[in-house]
Amino acid sequence: MTTTDGTIRLTTAQAIIRWLANQFIEIDGQKMRVCGGGFGIFGHGNVTCLGEALYGVREELPLYRGQNETSMGFAASGYAKQWLRQRFMFCTASAGPGTANLLTAAGLAHANRLPMLMLCGDTFITRLPDPVLQQMENYNDPTFGVNDAFKPCSRFWDRICHPAQIIQSLPAALATMLDPADCGPAFIGLPQDVQGWTYDYPEVFFQKKVHRIRRQTPDQVEIADAVAALKSARRPMIIAGGGVQYSRAVKELTAFAEKHQIPVVETIAGRANMLATHRLNIGPVGVTGSDSANAIAEQADVILAVGTRLQDFTTGSWTAFARDAQIVSVNAARHDAGKHMSLPVVGDAKLSLTALSDALDYTAPEDWVSFAREERGKWDAYVAENVKPGNRPNSYAQAIGVVNDLCDPRDRVVAAAGGLPAEVTANWRTLEIGTVDVEFGFSCMGYEIAGAWGARIAQAEREPEQDTITFCGDGSYMMLNSDLYSSVLSRKKLIVLLLDNGGFAVINKLQNNTGNESFNNLLEDCPTIPEPFGVDFVAHAASMGAAAEKVANPAELAVAFKRAKASDRSYVIVMDVDAYEGWTTEGHAWWEVGTPHVTESDRVRAAHEDWESDRSKQRRGV
Repeated sequence: MTTTDGTIRLTTAQAIIRWLANQFIEIDGQKMRVCGGGFGIFGHGNVTCLGEALYGVREELPLYRGQNETSMGFAASGYAKQWLRQRFMFCTASAGPGTANLLTAAGLAHANRLPMLMLCGDTFITRLPDPVLQQMENYNDPTFGVNDAFKPCSRFWDRICHPAQIIQSLPAALATMLDPADCGPAFIGLPQDVQGWTYDYPEVFFQKKVHRIRRQTPDQVEIADAVAALKSARRPMIIAGGGVQYSRAVKELTAFAEKHQIPVVETIAGRANMLATHRLNIGPVGVTGSDSANAIAEQADVILAVGTRLQDFTTGSWTAFARDAQIVSVNAARHDAGKHMSLPVVGDAKLSLTALSDALDYTAPEDWVSFAREERGKWDAYVAENVKPGNRPNSYAQAIGVVNDLCDPRDRVVAAAGGLPAEVTANWRTLEIGTVDVEFGFSCMGYEIAGAWGARIAQAEREPEQDTITFCGDGSYMMLNSDLYSSVLSRKKLIVLLLDNGGFAVINKLQNNTGNESFNNLLEDCPTIPEPFGVDFVAHAASMGAAAEKVANPAELAVAFKRAKASDRSYVIVMDVDAYEGWTTEGHAWWEVGTPHVTESDRVRAAHEDWESDRSKQRRGV
């Protein structure tokens, strides 16, 4: 209801949604809503007020019906990744367990620095009906509840206790989600009574606003220090992280590497920063990396890390690099730029690479570049043999090779927890820039299908003719498969490669590699399962409306994949893979895991001593 004094009377929920629908962003000269819509499951904590408000904008902000709140959050992250953090989705969940289910998804978005807005029900501010259904009571602090659990895994957190508060809170939440340094999930708790309370909001609050993502100019002193370090290098290397793509700095990265002839390695999040065929792309680095990238990493004397938070899989728990190597870290986030005594360049990757290149009169020694390229050639030969059908029992790598050969270059590939992130990272040959999403920041089982669904929603807005292909193990599928149904309902086709190794095989592998006996990971090794049997995944997928078939080997997989490409609905291809012999055995850096210091097992003791023997290479720092 509009008043005569330039205000409009709305409920809190109506005002939130009206404001959200009027926030735009400019991308490549085109203005579009910064929020692409949302994922929602209604309950008593959000259906009556927020649901009423969302109904009025169902065309402007489409609401996708979720099957599980956790998977809704994963889908929102997949969407944000596909849009390179320039757009986001909201998730709405009811008070209590519905909201609590979003915690894991918030952790994933936080670890991966991804924007996601959570609009979640909360208990009544008045406390008159206290305690209410699904409320957790803290006897000593009545303000403390389930929603407070989101504070450590949100970049922005607020509880709306009065309708006027959103005038300050919503812009602050959006600013956080669009900030390159602070980007991450924003949580807004909406008490059930406050959602429906009215306030006379200034009409100007709802005027259309166009946002642009800030590009921070690097400090010239930091640029000068970085240039001096690079000029001293005899064996320089670039680590290209996911921030390169988020900054839309792929061209600048490539131009920098080519001008100064510096070899490039990629992080897991930075996969698809360069084509596999580029002469300076030396491969993925770290625990799930390549022999080629790790070979130059351990010899590099100056390392230019661009847009990476240098997590332990990238650094081999900080054993992958020489202990005296100088790291120069270009990052929009001050926290990431200063890790492990790095020379920080705090700034946007695109602007920083350009400034560095302009100031740097330097070319890497030819013998160093030749060594790096020779190592990459050896790795390419290994991968070619590793993915070859028939070279050993059915494997992840073989399935990856089949898909790599037959997919369209612009198709998007998704993987997440278990063994597949390592296998995709090591064996996938990038065909086009920005086409790989390996979620390993949080290593979250269940992201594979839900994240792919979110990516497909975004992809349909940009490249509807392309496919989203997700690699999923049987363990992850059993944990969270319901968004296969969502993809069918919403007509957002997925191609799911469901590779069945009979349980949690990658953790069984770690168990065995540390001297332990197989126990409670593979179905056949679970003492509480008297008669193990496999799931009929084809029947299960078909029951959710997907087309599905099982193949016996990679040759049949190739034929089935062509059928999946031609299909107009989600398609699941199931193939059994070996739990023991199918792994990529090369390319791994050391990874720190806790092993028993005291044990009665000779095998465990020997594995512990072997594991600890590499600790001497571990870089000291903060």
